[in-house]
Amino acid sequence: MARAAHTKRRGVESWILAVVLAVFLGMSAAGCSPSLGSLPCMPPDYKVTPSSAKLGEEVTVSALDATCNPRYGGNAQVRIVFTDATGVEVLNTTAPMADKGGFTFTTEVPLQTAVGEVAVYAAPEGVDWCDDTGKNNRAGPGEVELEMVSCAKPMKPLNVTN
Repeated sequence: MARAAHTKRRGVESWILAVVLAVFLGMSAAGCSPSLGSLPCMPPDYKVTPSSAKLGEEVTVSALDATCNPRYGGNAQVRIVFTDATGVEVLNTTAPMADKGGFTFTTEVPLQTAVGEVAVYAAPEGVDWCDDTGKNNRAGPGEVELEMVSCAKPMKPLNVTN
């Protein structure tokens, strides 16, 4: 009787191991590292340096590579937009981005920028993270549990002075 219980427990342990292995393989196929908190692979956070600049001075918008692999491709681009304190878009351009999302873009603060807080937007070009279907189109095939995220455009402040 003890032998039957041991055999049954071994069968349950094998089944659990198979389920855990399937979960990790499924996550790898989705393009992210196998950790339970990494689906889906979102763009890396970016920064604006310096945080304050005068008209005509250089500023840099940059991000490190994501810790997972979002697979943007060899020709990936990042869209960068500066909207000044009056709501006027004073810069709207693209720049090269690495397959894993890292980029560095340096520009001068446009001379026509209104003094005050500029909203700096940077996101992968051509990728719709919050589409109208309510599905994240960057998640891999199959059923995955997705966390709700804000679909508001990410913005970083840049204080522009005379």
